Amino acid sequence: MRSRNENGRYRQKRGDALVGNLEKKYGSDFGVRSDMKLETLRRQHDDLSLTQILKEQHKK
Repeated sequence: MRSRNENGRYRQKRGDALVGNLEKKYGSDFGVRSDMKLETLRRQHDDLSLTQILKEQHKK
């Protein structure tokens, strides 16, 4: 589980996080190379947050 800020909201993941590590952590498959960075994945998804991208994945 991701840690929270002082106000209770989730902290943002860093843009240099590797997608492969995120796929393992969240049990999702984004259909891209595992060495892609999160910031690149977000650009491909119109700058959605990681949470929004994960919600899209679970809808499919």
